[in-house]
Amino acid sequence: MAKDRSPGFKLGMTVLIGALLAIPLFMVYALVWDRQSQSETARASVAEGWGGPQMLAGPVMVIPYRQQSVETVTENGKATTRAVTIDRELFLAPVKNTAKVDVSPERRVKSIYETVVYEARVKGTARFALPADLARFGVKPEELLLDRAEIRVGISDARGLLADNGISVGGTALPLRPGKGLGATNGSGFFAFADWSAGAGAPLDVAYRFGVRGNGQLTLIPDAESTDWTIASQWPHPSFGGQFLPNSRSVTDKGFTARYTISNLALGRAIVQLPQPGEQVGQGAQSAQIDLIEPVNLYSQVDRAVKYGFLFIGFTFLAFLMFDIIAGARVAAAEYLLTGAGLILFFVLLLAFAEIIGFTLAYLLASGAIIALISAYSAAVLGSAKRAGFIAGLLLGLYALLYVLLNLEAYSLIIGSVLLFAALAAVMYVTRKVDWSGLGKRDEVAQGLPQA
Repeated sequence: MAKDRSPGFKLGMTVLIGALLAIPLFMVYALVWDRQSQSETARASVAEGWGGPQMLAGPVMVIPYRQQSVETVTENGKATTRAVTIDRELFLAPVKNTAKVDVSPERRVKSIYETVVYEARVKGTARFALPADLARFGVKPEELLLDRAEIRVGISDARGLLADNGISVGGTALPLRPGKGLGATNGSGFFAFADWSAGAGAPLDVAYRFGVRGNGQLTLIPDAESTDWTIASQWPHPSFGGQFLPNSRSVTDKGFTARYTISNLALGRAIVQLPQPGEQVGQGAQSAQIDLIEPVNLYSQVDRAVKYGFLFIGFTFLAFLMFDIIAGARVAAAEYLLTGAGLILFFVLLLAFAEIIGFTLAYLLASGAIIALISAYSAAVLGSAKRAGFIAGLLLGLYALLYVLLNLEAYSLIIGSVLLFAALAAVMYVTRKVDWSGLGKRDEVAQGLPQA
């Protein structure tokens, strides 16, 4: 007859096996990261032919101006003074910019991966007016070359531009040209020449419309002295971010609407800007951002579930250990390893099925399979169907608890902490009669565990 081991030795062996199982658990964690990377690559490939996350800026009026400057240079050892003509650009934001943005979402699938793309139609009006105190900025009205003015619109990924775009002044459509976007969009976009000399700089009303295709995120850059945007979409799961949040919004299962009203006082810059040569106007500008998100990110959910892997291994091994040292069931190291392997396999099954049928159904299928597998194996290991039923109930409770924790992220820490405290208290009570340094139990057998 083989010599029995002390409870302390069995505890140490169980802890060691649990620590060794951290290796495959971390491999599963890496697998989740790898599959998420593949998903992002698939989304990026969709965006390649469609359009990436879009950033929209403008319209902004750009007016060249010419100034005379006097400079002193040294020629042949003599100081010479000469007049120099300098051409620069004045960037003028609208006094008021009002726009409506309609965002039409669409799901695109590549292989087993799904992403959300959209078409955004922008239609608005902008009023431009030279400030009465223009001279305070160092530019005189007569220095402006109003006949060479340009109206510029910035779009971060111009590949996504749709047809039927236009800029009109006084009902007259202006020819559009590519390029010359704004600094906020790294110069990407389109522009139109607008002769403002006829009105001698009088207030100018501009109507504009354009459409873009994008992927996942839409960012709007406010420039005007007064900006008023209304954004509507049929997507029911928006996430509002950036430096400006909507003044009002409505989100239902049929979509959302949001309205932004932003003053240039909040932007912290004047409507007139005079960049130095080579300087990009608007880089790092404040923005309003809207993300068309999925309500449940399955990779994030699986990732969080894997982090609770030690909880499953610990509680299941603890139950086996209690049956071993208290109820007399012999559990070998190999049986701990096989049980632990089954518990870790749950997360692989969850990830594999979730990519096909969604997280909730995958969770039910994977947890049901593992509970059945380990319960059947426990009946043979522990020598009792009653004890196997206890293990099945334990696993059922753990999987139900994990699902609750995954859906109550804000309260997961306090719920988990309280339950761990309760579990530790139960173990202390059950093992209060165990002689950890000796061979088995003390005089009394602890109550509460199913006997054979």
